[in-house]
Amino acid sequence: MSEEKEVLLSVSHLKKYFKVGRNATLKAVDDVSFQIYKGETLGMVGESGCGKTTCGRTCIGLYDRTDGQVLYDGKDVHTISGKEKQNFKKKVQMVFQDPYGSLDPRMTVAEIIGEGIDIHHLAKDKKERQDMIYHYLELVGLTMEHANRFVHEFSGGQRQRIGIARALAVQPEFIVLDEPISALDVSIQAQIVNLLVDLQKKMGLTYLFVAHDLSMVKHISDRVAVLYLGTLVELTTSKELYENPQHPYTQALLSAIPIPDPEIEQERDANKIRLAGEVPSPINTPPGCKFRGRCQYATEQCAKEMPPLTDIGNEHYVACYRCRKN
Repeated sequence: MSEEKEVLLSVSHLKKYFKVGRNATLKAVDDVSFQIYKGETLGMVGESGCGKTTCGRTCIGLYDRTDGQVLYDGKDVHTISGKEKQNFKKKVQMVFQDPYGSLDPRMTVAEIIGEGIDIHHLAKDKKERQDMIYHYLELVGLTMEHANRFVHEFSGGQRQRIGIARALAVQPEFIVLDEPISALDVSIQAQIVNLLVDLQKKMGLTYLFVAHDLSMVKHISDRVAVLYLGTLVELTTSKELYENPQHPYTQALLSAIPIPDPEIEQERDANKIRLAGEVPSPINTPPGCKFRGRCQYATEQCAKEMPPLTDIGNEHYVACYRCRKN
């Protein structure tokens, strides 16, 4: 009998809408449900503008929800207050996409990392505070000599390491990684991903890894959620998704992953799935399945109602009328 997984974050029918103009509403996250288990990495992928970042921020309370529920360790993220909310802010952190814009240029590295330690009163004196700062710098591959420098003195990869150290300094359980490698050089990306994997093993962390680089998502994720126009269209284990993609959108995404071998890539080029049509506006989404305007398999049923996320077996969930339980 397999060991039952412990749910850390549970998202139910989450919606996050933004008012744009007098009568328009942008549906950034539209009725999304999923769970994240303790100690795992859930990858969240999709095209730019699909709602990945908004979903991650709403899950940890940086954005207020429009509707739905987010439970962290059984408690509603959007209704907790007082000491409970302060404790939640300590347990949950975020590493932002832009290592240049997410760090205060007027603060030294020690001040950036020490800020969270001070807010949550994690050090009993200045010596312990300093030791903690040095410890977290060392954890992310930097040294104590870096502590008194300013962020403009560092490369992009080093700045992202500082951002990770800042998140770790409050001893969190869960970290939202918002495209943490997309602004970095390709040569540095693998280093940061390997660092995140190593930290997860050492500290028992749980990640929501938001990205559009599907090869990196495969490397780091236990399960993968695919978003299209704010809607979850496929959710399964990383192995199952890459070996047996079911949703037409997922199949198109995976077929577009480049292979670093010109001969193989040239052979694959003829078999790549090229989506026709334009991505609908998230302000005026069409009725039915949001993907139907670009889908070669669309039927009349697809135009009437958005297909529900359905369990087709083997921990595989798909929002498509073509897919049925095995």
